[in-house]
Amino acid sequence: MKELVRVIATSLVDHPDQVSVTEKETEKALVVELSVAPEDMGKVIGKQGRIAKAIRTVVKAAATKDEKKVVVDIV
Repeated sequence: MKELVRVIATSLVDHPDQVSVTEKETEKALVVELSVAPEDMGKVIGKQGRIAKAIRTVVKAAATKDEKKVVVDIV
């Protein structure tokens, strides 16, 4: 999941070298934290959060194969 989020985020931003993705395993879910440069934050979130919602939907669809719950946080 970490690599999927990284590929999506780097294709959206102007500064792909500042994209950072970390994974944390909790007892209920896998938490994927995405951080980008401050000037790229709007590109990752999108108008009314549409891009962020789309990223979460794609990751959730990919996680159904593993039967795990995945949460994507944009930091």
